[in-house]
Amino acid sequence: MTAAQGGTGRATPPQQRPARRRFWADARFVIGLVLVAVSIAGVWFVVGAARQTVPVLAASGTLVPGQTITAADVAVVEVALGQSGGSYLAPDALGEGLVALRTIGAGELLPTAATGAAEVSDRTSVVVRSSVDVPAGVDRGALVELWETPPAEQPGTFGAPRILVADAVVARVTRDDGVMAAGGAALELVIDRTRVSDVLAAIAAGSVLSAVPTAGGGSAALPAPVATGQPMDDAVAPSAPPAEEDGE
Repeated sequence: MTAAQGGTGRATPPQQRPARRRFWADARFVIGLVLVAVSIAGVWFVVGAARQTVPVLAASGTLVPGQTITAADVAVVEVALGQSGGSYLAPDALGEGLVALRTIGAGELLPTAATGAAEVSDRTSVVVRSSVDVPAGVDRGALVELWETPPAEQPGTFGAPRILVADAVVARVTRDDGVMAAGGAALELVIDRTRVSDVLAAIAAGSVLSAVPTAGGGSAALPAPVATGQPMDDAVAPSAPPAEEDGE
């Protein structure tokens, strides 16, 4: 009987050594941990970027095309813009000669594409005196059509009205609210520079002008007459003289 045999005469089986874990299994575990850590870091970065705010400029009031933008016209606000932060004007971008290239509503952030140098703007303003009042909803920033009713050959008569400027922007409205007021309002309109000559020609020809809102009117009736005006500044042209009655 050998030493490997027990008292019962049976051979004792040799003790098995534990299997060694393979290297590729350990590497897979480590890679999984790395992927989880990267995912957590990515989520944290995205959430942190979404909560990060930057200072940008917002319009304190309505800005009309061609208007010079000064510090009094804007306010600095902190907003979370993410990747679109470069699309809006930062406080340090406000400088001399900066103008609005389109209408910017009160409280709206100033897009960089909606502002530019004064040389880029192709708008100027004219002032017209309305012979009748304008709707209460027509105020600064409103879009109106400027109609022309040219005089006919017979004195005191007019031809068919036509649109003279299709996209005039109201810069200012001055209404006659006094007791002795005859009604009407003075409107400063921002128009394209290429249309100034047409407006001046209509004024010189004695045409009657009419300002009509482009939205919200809901009426297909012809616009009420508006007296002529003149470009720039605050000069207001006198109302068109009343037509002579027949038989006088």
